[in-house]
Amino acid sequence: MTVPNTPPDPLRAAAGTDADTTGQGPAAAPDPYAPPPAPGSAGVPPLPGGVLAGPPRRPALERLRPELKVGAITLLVCLVLGVVMAGLWVWLAPKVPLVVDGNKILYADPEGEQRAGADSVFVLIGLGMGILTALGAFLVTRRRGGGIAVAVGLAVGGLLASLGAWSLGRRLGPGSDLVAEARRVGNGGHFNADIDLGAYGALLAWPMAAMVVLLALSAAFGKREEDPPPYWAGPYGAPQPQDEAVLRQDDAAPRHDAAAPRHDGAAPRQEG
Repeated sequence: MTVPNTPPDPLRAAAGTDADTTGQGPAAAPDPYAPPPAPGSAGVPPLPGGVLAGPPRRPALERLRPELKVGAITLLVCLVLGVVMAGLWVWLAPKVPLVVDGNKILYADPEGEQRAGADSVFVLIGLGMGILTALGAFLVTRRRGGGIAVAVGLAVGGLLASLGAWSLGRRLGPGSDLVAEARRVGNGGHFNADIDLGAYGALLAWPMAAMVVLLALSAAFGKREEDPPPYWAGPYGAPQPQDEAVLRQDDAAPRHDAAAPRHDGAAPRQEG
C-alpha cells in the first residue's frame, strides 16, 4: 500500500521499461562482469563445423601411453649404456697392487691412492654418461616438448645404470677371493686387488648430471607454450556476438567533441 501523491521511484520506473510482455515483472539487468556464454548455448550460435565446446576428452590411460613409452625407451637406453660404463670403469680405473709375504697379503704401494682413484674414475664416467643421455634425450624429444617422462626416465635409468655398472665392474675386474689369488701366485708374488667403490655417493653422479643438463637445456632451448587467451575472449579467443554488438554501438554513437553552438543569444563575432 502506497501513500497518495507519492512521486514515482525513478529506479523502478527505469526497470519497468525492461519488463517483458508476459506480465511477469521487470526483466533482470545483465551482469556486465559475467563471462560470455559458451558456443551452442541459448542465444549463442555454435561455431562453424558443429564444434561446440571442444574435442572429447580421451581416457587417462590413452593419454599417458605416449609418455610411458618415452620414459621406458629412455630407461632402456640408460641400462644399455650402463654396460658400457662398467667396461670403461674396469679399463680406466687404477689397479691396487698386492704382494704376498709369507702368510700375509700386503699392499705393494702402502701410500698409493688407487682406491680413491677408482671412485674418481667412476664419478667422471657417470658425469659423462649423464651429460650424454640428457643431451640425446633433449634433442630427440625437443619437437614434442619433452615432458615429465623424460626426466623420470633419465633419473631412474641413470641410478639403475650406475648400480648395474658397479655390480658388473666388480665381476669383470680382478677376483675378490684374495686367499685364492695369493695361493696361485705364491710367496713373493704380485697380483691386483678387486675393483670396488669406497664412496657410494658416486652412484648419484649420473642421475644428478642428467637432471642438471636437462633442466638447463629445457630452460634455454625448450619448447615454449603459448599463453592462454584472456577470459573475456571466449573459449577459442574469438570475439563473442555481444562484444561485436557493443563495438558496433560504440562506432555508431555520435561524437560530442565538436564545438557546441552557443545558446546565450549572442551572435558570433565576425572578423574584419
